[in-house]
Amino acid sequence: MSNLFAAAGLEKEAPRPLADRLRPAKLSEVVGQAHLVGPDGALTRLIEAGSLGSLIFWGPPGTGKTTVARLLAGETKLHFEQISAIFSGVADLKKTFEAARGRRMAGQGTLLFVDEIHRFNRAQQDSFLPVMEDGTITLVGATTENPSFALNAALLSRARVMVFKALDDDGIAALLQRAEAIEGKALPLDDNARAALVRMADGDGRAALTLAEEAWRAARDGETFTADRLGDILQRRAPIYDKDRDGHYNLISALHKSVRGSDPDASLYYFCRMIDAGEDPLFVARRMVRMAVEDIGLADPQALIVANAAKEAYDFLGSPEGELALANAVIYLATAPKSNAAYVAWKAARQTAKEGGSLAPPKTILNAPTKLMKSEGYGADYEYDHDAPDAFSGQDYFPEQLGRQTFYDPPERGFEREIRKRLDYWAKLRRERQG
Repeated sequence: MSNLFAAAGLEKEAPRPLADRLRPAKLSEVVGQAHLVGPDGALTRLIEAGSLGSLIFWGPPGTGKTTVARLLAGETKLHFEQISAIFSGVADLKKTFEAARGRRMAGQGTLLFVDEIHRFNRAQQDSFLPVMEDGTITLVGATTENPSFALNAALLSRARVMVFKALDDDGIAALLQRAEAIEGKALPLDDNARAALVRMADGDGRAALTLAEEAWRAARDGETFTADRLGDILQRRAPIYDKDRDGHYNLISALHKSVRGSDPDASLYYFCRMIDAGEDPLFVARRMVRMAVEDIGLADPQALIVANAAKEAYDFLGSPEGELALANAVIYLATAPKSNAAYVAWKAARQTAKEGGSLAPPKTILNAPTKLMKSEGYGADYEYDHDAPDAFSGQDYFPEQLGRQTFYDPPERGFEREIRKRLDYWAKLRRERQG
């Protein structure tokens, strides 16, 4: 059988991807995570203290989470065991824990690296707790999802979260230089193409090296790619974005806050990021309607109309033409005067209504369709506002037990400046007619 493998060439070592060949051999070679593995980094301090503890590595793909876990095992003389939550079940976990117990009895600890740990369900995550507590394993879990939402509180309470950062341009550039050194040749790119490749990597070191490898394969002898040509050959990486994960919520939050902050340029940027990543434009349209009523309100009553009109225009035109209507609405909302007075008033009134119970309105403002109701005082002394001077009677409409309340306090901005004048005038008339 071995001769058959030899004849087929299968005994030879399979080609290793560039990213694997460039995997750091020591922590000091890890790029872009100086806050963790630099001279004063958090992990460096733990190693020096001789007490690692269980850890959760949180960060985007291609930032070195697996590599750092493997190197940590070497630094702390722990056996390195790796599993993936995607391919492992309860039976696999039991076998892994049993093997770790055996090593512990023999005097060696185990660093168990769990990739995509957020993929385990609650029960599976809970199964780690006893072996973490009794020292059978030192858990290092890796996740691209926010641990606050993706992991059990019990698991998080027993592990320290280490945040891995997306590689910046300098970090990606350093990786490309290492790649050129190990390959013994320069990338077939001009300066603009090189910058374009860095952008395509989108902070992912592994992706940068994969793109570099593809550029070398595609280039003919003596050929140098421009940025446009490189784009044609490599195409482009989809932005890191998952419509039901952190990227989705982070970007819509950034868009909402940019609109609230009256920054049309930042608002357009985040809008385009979401659309470019494949977000449903109608989701953005719905959120813009919310922005109109929450953050603009009656400071510009047209904002809600514009947001709804943009949604209708997108429905009518479709993509990509309808996206311009949404962009117009983004700009309109960002540049509109801002007020949350109606939002605050609504919440305050709602709270008072809940706390007040079933208080009856004043009988004065209730209809009296029967003689009995009239005899009980329903409708008595009601003043028809249109017959009063200024079409304002100044009556009190709140339940007697509650007394007069003030919920809506419009600022002197936008259209609410005019509303403020009316309310102040009516308050003056009310004082005069009740005083």
